[in-house]
Amino acid sequence: MLPKDPVILLGYINTKLRDFYSSLEILCEDMDVSEKELTETLEGIGYYYDRSHNQFV
Repeated sequence: MLPKDPVILLGYINTKLRDFYSSLEILCEDMDVSEKELTETLEGIGYYYDRSHNQFV
């Protein structure tokens, strides 16, 4: 289950991307999470996925 608070979600997702997943797409597939919903939630607090860094910045 993903954290509901967007700021905590940001840290959680970036940690998962750094430690376990080579891309957001793979993370979302593996965790059965909507990439669109996740991206929209984090964009709502001003963060966007940066493929070159494999993290939300």
